Amino acid sequence: MNNTMLLIYTAITETTGGRQNGIARSTDGVLDIRLSEPGSARIGTNPEQLMAAAWSASFASSMAKVARETGVNLPANVKIHAEVDLASDDDQSVLGVRLAIQLPGLERDVASSLIEESRRICPFSRATRGNVEVVFRIV
Repeated sequence: MNNTMLLIYTAITETTGGRQNGIARSTDGVLDIRLSEPGSARIGTNPEQLMAAAWSASFASSMAKVARETGVNLPANVKIHAEVDLASDDDQSVLGVRLAIQLPGLERDVASSLIEESRRICPFSRATRGNVEVVFRIV
């Protein structure tokens, strides 16, 4: 970040181990989770699930902000179904993301405009632009 930006929040976590049998905790104690490999019998979540939850929450907040700024009456029951794929490209792991967005009662062109502008401002969308294949779909 450059020094002209206003810092809003810093999340601080400490992780011991990795996705096989790690533990991740936030320094404020709010987050305290076990980590496990996708499909593992071990109790715990994995980084892809965390990314799906974080990205969809961030995108929902971005849509709410855009809706307020543009006067769009955002429905109360907005739902985002997020899927984060972990794939292998030869010897490297790559991510793919799909967000299926439900905006009941909004006309399709209004929903499309809202999503496009939200893609522009969402921190997760901005951070991964050009690095992660992302598909947005209105359902």
